[in-house]
Amino acid sequence: MAGPQRVTLAMTGASGAQYGLRLLDCLVQEEREVHFLISKAAQLVIATETDVTLPAKPQAMQAFLSEYTGAAPGQIRVFGQEDWLAPPASGSSAPSAMVVVPCSTGSLSAIASGACNNLIERAADVALKERRQLILVPREAPYSTIHLENMLKLSNLGAIILPASPGFYHQPQSLDDLVDFVVARILNLLEIPQDMLPRWGEHYRASGEE
Repeated sequence: MAGPQRVTLAMTGASGAQYGLRLLDCLVQEEREVHFLISKAAQLVIATETDVTLPAKPQAMQAFLSEYTGAAPGQIRVFGQEDWLAPPASGSSAPSAMVVVPCSTGSLSAIASGACNNLIERAADVALKERRQLILVPREAPYSTIHLENMLKLSNLGAIILPASPGFYHQPQSLDDLVDFVVARILNLLEIPQDMLPRWGEHYRASGEE
C-alpha cells in the first residue's frame, strides 16, 4: 500500500471546511486510519460553510464521521483538544504524516512558535521534532508579512506549505472540482493514490499527443 497507513488530520478555524471533509472521505476510501482533530472554531466554520453539523463530544463526533464517510469500525478516531494521552501527542506512537486543512493563520503562528497549547499544536510539534511529514494548508487573503514569515520558518523546519489555491488547467466545472484539485495535491504529497486529478501531462500521454 502506497503512502502512510495512518494519518493525523486536523481542521482549524479558517475558511475551507470542504477541503478537510473531502480529504477525510478520500482517506477513508483509501482504507487509511485517520486520527481526527478539530478546533472549536473549525466546528463553527463547518456549520457555516456546509450542511454538516458535528456533535461536540469526541465519541459522538467519531460515530457521526464514521457513518458520514462509510468508515470501518475504528478507522476514524476522534480526539479532544486536551486529550494529552492521544497517540498524536507522542513521538513514540504518532502517525507518520499529519495534515492541517484548513490551517488558520492563528494555528500557523502557534505551530511556528512551538506553543503546544492544544492537541493540534502538540501533534504538529511532534511531527516537526520527529522529522515526519507535516502538510499545512492555509487559506487567507492577502497574507501579511507575519503570515509569510511563519510559513518561511515552518518551511525551513521541514513542513510543506500548500496554500488552498486551486488551479484551472483541468477546466473545473463545479466547486467540487476546485475542492478536489487541492485535495488531490495533498494526496499526491502523501503518495496516496487518487484519480480526481491527472498529473501534469498524463492526459497528453494517454491520448498519444506530443
